[in-house]
Amino acid sequence: MMRSKHVQRSQLIKYTSLYTVMILALIWALLPIIWMVMSSVKTEAGMFSMPPKFFFKPDFGTFKFMFSEKGNFVHYLANSLIASIASTAISLILGTLGGYALARGNFKNKKGISFWIISTRMAPVPAVILPLYLMFAQFGLIGKMSGLIFAYTTFNLPFALWMMMVFFKEVPAALEEAAMIDGCSRFQAFWRIALPPAAPGLVATGILCLMFSWNDFMFASVFSGHDTQTIPVAASLLITQTGVAWGQAMATGTVIITPMVIAGLAVRKYLVQGLSMGAVK
Repeated sequence: MMRSKHVQRSQLIKYTSLYTVMILALIWALLPIIWMVMSSVKTEAGMFSMPPKFFFKPDFGTFKFMFSEKGNFVHYLANSLIASIASTAISLILGTLGGYALARGNFKNKKGISFWIISTRMAPVPAVILPLYLMFAQFGLIGKMSGLIFAYTTFNLPFALWMMMVFFKEVPAALEEAAMIDGCSRFQAFWRIALPPAAPGLVATGILCLMFSWNDFMFASVFSGHDTQTIPVAASLLITQTGVAWGQAMATGTVIITPMVIAGLAVRKYLVQGLSMGAVK
């Protein structure tokens, strides 16, 4: 009886400590985001008031200015959406087809090719910017939306290929072989048999590619022009020698994180399933 009480007390202490650490970590992660969102609907004087005010009347003046014609924020938002969605779509289409080929194909040096593909994604961004810039300059892609989309795709595509290869390997090849015996072509077996079970992996890969493109600053600052600048580049312009436009900076940060948070929450079920498909059992 005494031993049972001792075990129960030890478990209580263990779980209490664990949940305390988790709550503190959650507060540490969420507090800056909450503070940024609150500051985006405050006046600049309210942002720096001491003591800080957690209950106040929201002021949406900064958002109204940003989304007005003078603020020009809609232009940056459209550029980010076009570049991110286009790059993600291209990467998913090619990555799905290429990942299936790597998972099911039987050709020489398949493992070496797979490693080479993912190794290109491991390269640091500054290491590839100069070669890409020289190539893009030859084709006149600097400052154009197509150049920015291709730049994002150079990093998204290897990641999508590798991820989809792992997800397709989780689908039993015997199902496709049975379908082809019944008269399906290879593409029909891929489309009807292999792709539906790998759909959670497709969603997870798409969300991660979209996040990279949406949040990117390095590629956008080098390959975009005046008419193709994205939101992260616009945010950097708020820091000048005369100071920081804190209201617009907080509002821009809120706009940057909001679509990704909504997308993550909307597909969280598939995101978790997709990221766990390739886990070692």
